[in-house]
Amino acid sequence: MRVLIVAHEAKMAGLLRRGLGEEGHLAEVAGDGETAVAMARASAYDAIVLDVMLPRVDGFSACRQMREAGVWTGVLMLTARDSVQDRVAGLDCGADDYLAKPFSFSELLARLRALARRGESPRPTQLTVGDLRLDPATRRVWRADVEIRLSAKEFTLLETLMRRPVVVFDRATLLEYAWDYGYQNRSNGVDVYIRYLREKVARPFGRATIETVRGAGYRLNGPSR
Repeated sequence: MRVLIVAHEAKMAGLLRRGLGEEGHLAEVAGDGETAVAMARASAYDAIVLDVMLPRVDGFSACRQMREAGVWTGVLMLTARDSVQDRVAGLDCGADDYLAKPFSFSELLARLRALARRGESPRPTQLTVGDLRLDPATRRVWRADVEIRLSAKEFTLLETLMRRPVVVFDRATLLEYAWDYGYQNRSNGVDVYIRYLREKVARPFGRATIETVRGAGYRLNGPSR
């Protein structure tokens, strides 16, 4: 494997580089997030080890910038902070895996091998259908350059539709994704929130974004609709 190690701690970076070298892998080191983004854009790597605590540009921001630049190399994030919130933040910014310090080198190596086996594939951190754009990490939505304010339920419903545009979702499936089983008004909850969404993301812009498929459910129309 050819691995990019991004770590501000020179001792840790050196140990990882030496360990990978002893296993027959080529490792290069970047000491800050800005340099890491530039190196990831300029060269092809099989995996990236990315520490969260970095100067100038932290690991979360560096990972997001890589994804926005079209770099889809597998990213393993390292951090001393093992809270659920930190793990969610890392995955939402585009990371593929998460390893808390202290860690064993054998586990890190196994995780890197798994990332390398996946290869690169386009996995945008933002969902885009035509001029409608949704960011799951920040929970923000735009139509062109206009930001649209949605409730939590509206956002979840729209995200579900945008992840598989032009696919028809029946009401039962949308209920499963966006509502828990304790929801009291399950019979028409989907219809009500679809109407709310249309009033916010479609009608003000003169679009027919969400289509009712009679007898089947709803789907998000593609860019040409």
